[in-house]
Amino acid sequence: MYMRIINLFLLILYVNTYKMNVLADFVKKRRKYLNLTQEEFAEKTGVALTVVRKIEQGKENLSLLKVNQVLLMFGHELGPIKVLNETGNY
Repeated sequence: MYMRIINLFLLILYVNTYKMNVLADFVKKRRKYLNLTQEEFAEKTGVALTVVRKIEQGKENLSLLKVNQVLLMFGHELGPIKVLNETGNY
């Protein structure tokens, strides 16, 4: 349980470090490639329109579950990654 909380915290730090712009650009470009409006895309992914808008605006306070619902449309998922500390260990 403790490690799960740490992994989630590291995920949040990772996402914030690389800014949400990478995620925002990825989702927006893929959605436009599919020729879908934000409304159509939200409906297809099963999330609220505000979720799609927040992702595409690069907002940082998003639910991981909702982000993954959107990314699943493209065969992707956001999850915890191992991060090296100052000594080079995980």
